[in-house]
Amino acid sequence: MVGEARNADKDSGPLDGITVIDASQVLVGPFCTMQLADLGADVIKIEQPNVGDQTRGWYPPQFGGRDGKGMSAYYASVNRNKHSITLNLKEELGRELLRELVRDADVFVENFRVGTLEEWGLGYEGLAAENPDLVYCSLSGYGEWGPYANRPAYDLIMQAEGGLMSITGEPDGAPIRVGVAIADIGAGMYATQAILAALFHREIQGGGQKVDVSLFDGQVAWMSYMASYYFATDQPPERMGSKHPTIAPYQAFPTRDGHVVVAAASEKLWRKFCIALSREDLLEDERFETNADRVEHRATLDELLEAELADYKTDTLVTLLENNDVPARAVSDMSDVFSHPQVEARDMHQQIDHPTVGTIDMPGSPMNLSRTPATIRHHPPELGEHTEELLIDLGYSDSEIEHLKEEGIV
Repeated sequence: MVGEARNADKDSGPLDGITVIDASQVLVGPFCTMQLADLGADVIKIEQPNVGDQTRGWYPPQFGGRDGKGMSAYYASVNRNKHSITLNLKEELGRELLRELVRDADVFVENFRVGTLEEWGLGYEGLAAENPDLVYCSLSGYGEWGPYANRPAYDLIMQAEGGLMSITGEPDGAPIRVGVAIADIGAGMYATQAILAALFHREIQGGGQKVDVSLFDGQVAWMSYMASYYFATDQPPERMGSKHPTIAPYQAFPTRDGHVVVAAASEKLWRKFCIALSREDLLEDERFETNADRVEHRATLDELLEAELADYKTDTLVTLLENNDVPARAVSDMSDVFSHPQVEARDMHQQIDHPTVGTIDMPGSPMNLSRTPATIRHHPPELGEHTEELLIDLGYSDSEIEHLKEEGIV
């Protein structure tokens, strides 16, 4: 029945009962583990004492304060639904505490530099020896083997080296990075998929396994049809702005007061587009008869359409095209997005109360399940907010916890 997921029971998610130890930071790992947490997993975030995840210091902007007294908006964006424990993994006692946490866990996620955890005795072989059902996910820039395995990586580097920037931007302009850290987010999504697949395999066949996901591999995989374009022609695709390499018109056009994107992605839509503009003459022009013709004569078509549409106001043009069943929208900024009626209807703008910084706004989860939905249950944690609680669960006494604090282990 349509709409069943909207009225789902929100008591527990599909990963209820799964414990994830998250020894990652910044974006790729936290984005992955946030998805698992949204789906109901119990995610325990491991952070360096007194420092925490790097992104805690990435401000402004902040929620609930200034000059570092609030919570970094960047950190808050990918760390909801988690518990935070501080552990000094540079010390053997801190590493032993991590082993204790992992012994009863289902998933371990890390994005340390390749080889670091192996040097500390926290690699897959070591942890799996005590927990053979463990799904161990390593995230890195280039993966764990190959000539670049030991190189550090940043999203900007990955977008450039993985090909994305070569096809992003205007033809006569500079290469442009996508406005969000899409290499990190994409690899985080691949990691989530791989972890879920490994958990499913464990359920059916038994036993855990190692998962290796890299930002670079993710970018190469995301080239998809652009890679196929290259394989088919032996010519690297070039930057085309908002245009599509094999569909025309399918792009943004300037208007009197902004831009409108038009997706005339079929012959039927092309015909409706021309009729909406009272430009039936274009339908009789053999240069534009088929999509292949329009792609071949794209420069001429663009010049004609840009001149035609430049006199319209944005809202007028969008209304005209939508009334004629032609897909068209204005380009939205964040204020437009989070006042969008579909965002409200789909609960994609959510809020959660935080005990020290007040209300935090954030995007909702796009994963809608009718019986076990993804939910936002807990605020992004303060640094070490759950350290004592988790150590007590491991059997540590108050005096032992105090000693660990004095030694700088937690």
